[in-house]
Amino acid sequence: MKKINVKKLFDNGITYLVLLTVSFAFCFPVLWLLLASFSKTGSIYSFDGFFPAEYSLDSFRRLFNDTVMYNYPKWFSNTLLIAVFSCLFGTILVIMTAYTMSRFNFRGRKMLMKITLILGMFPSFMAMTAVYILMTHFNLINQHWGLVLIYSAGAPLGYLVQKGFFDTIPGSIDEAARIDGASGFMIFWKIILPLSAPIIVYTSLTLFAWPWSDFILPRLLLKDRDLYTVAVGLMSLGDDEFSRFSAGAMFIAVPIIILYFGLSKFLISGLASGAVKE
Repeated sequence: MKKINVKKLFDNGITYLVLLTVSFAFCFPVLWLLLASFSKTGSIYSFDGFFPAEYSLDSFRRLFNDTVMYNYPKWFSNTLLIAVFSCLFGTILVIMTAYTMSRFNFRGRKMLMKITLILGMFPSFMAMTAVYILMTHFNLINQHWGLVLIYSAGAPLGYLVQKGFFDTIPGSIDEAARIDGASGFMIFWKIILPLSAPIIVYTSLTLFAWPWSDFILPRLLLKDRDLYTVAVGLMSLGDDEFSRFSAGAMFIAVPIIILYFGLSKFLISGLASGAVKE
């Protein structure tokens, strides 16, 4: 009969207990928000302790049908438009930046890498005043394309993970392609990009999630209620509309969850590949 290792059993028990405690700490707010979305009264002040006293689906019906004051479907479509185009343009810029920094040696390359690394340490809201003045001069206040421009232009600063991935692709592949007569663009388009599917998916997911959940920039630049994103629109709801706020918050999470679970294998592969150098 196999001898039971008491010390290992105790260590495993402590480990699982800590993991369960941490999981509960993270999951409880989500569970509470989900139950709050079914509150019948809609007000946070009518809760019986932590949870609603009565439950109903009215908050979900009002979320999509009562659009005179709070047009959630419009906010959702606004957010989707901004996120999709920011993801598209930002992914192109990040991949091109990372490939250039990985494959080409030029004067000032290392200095440029150090500067972008330092700039990435500063929180983005420090530049809000400058961003607002620039958007005012370009007449991009109250314009969705202004947000797309900011998200896309700021994306290349986070190119280091993508550069790490390109560094793992052997340079001998490029040399062999050049010997066969391939141009620089053909090497990038027909050889490097097909090998880079994991990091492209990872980049697209992160650049989609950023504008999808951002609050500060849309709140700063969008003044018209019909132009709001979901994050800004939900924050404009009153205290007596908390169940609608909860329902909108739960519904906005669904597309992100579907994307992450559907593409998780590429996401994990992209992170792991970008962390290992040749």
